[in-house]
Amino acid sequence: MTETRYLLCATHDWNRRLFEQRVATLPGSWHFVSSREELTPALIAQMNPRYAFFLHWSWLVPAEILSAVEAVCFHMTDLPYGRGGSPLQNLIQRGHKTTMLSALRMTASVDAGPIYLKQQLDLSGRAQDIYERASRLAFNMIETIILTEPAPREQQGEPTLFRRRTPSESTLPTDGDLETLFDHIRMLDAADYPHAFIEHGKYRIEFTNADLLADGLVAQVRVTTGRSK
Repeated sequence: MTETRYLLCATHDWNRRLFEQRVATLPGSWHFVSSREELTPALIAQMNPRYAFFLHWSWLVPAEILSAVEAVCFHMTDLPYGRGGSPLQNLIQRGHKTTMLSALRMTASVDAGPIYLKQQLDLSGRAQDIYERASRLAFNMIETIILTEPAPREQQGEPTLFRRRTPSESTLPTDGDLETLFDHIRMLDAADYPHAFIEHGKYRIEFTNADLLADGLVAQVRVTTGRSK
């Protein structure tokens, strides 16, 4: 009897490490894809996977692939609230302490597909901590999906749209309290993300690893020459 096949499409090294840790505990035969060049209609036709799961995937998936496989992605909001870009940063800016990680079927409309399940996600810590926490939770949800094969249900309610942030918006805010400043630094503190910064003359000063104290805030600082463009 042929094993059921599954595909995991993900970027970032922590997702690869997590895949290697968890794949032996999951049923079926698995294949890992880390770039859009690898994700081709030919691969889908050859594998014929039951599901294709997407974690932190940065590219649009072609309609030809979405029509050929049941594709599942994970969005860090309680959909239809928070459709769109930069969900983590938008949530923290709005004062959310927790959110729901939504597993949804991918469609031509971004973040609008039907929902398989949702699980609560804690938003404390640095952005990097939250992303890795979300990946661990997503793997638990993947296991539930492949074991139970739930029928996805259409999203209910009026959508709230999030706008993708631009690099210039990483500039430190000039108003608000220390907690506002702390949240701004931590929500941008992740690999491959524009860190919180200020510019002073020819210097760019970036802030990471912030800690909010009773009487102030401490953070790690990196100074480079050359202003942002």
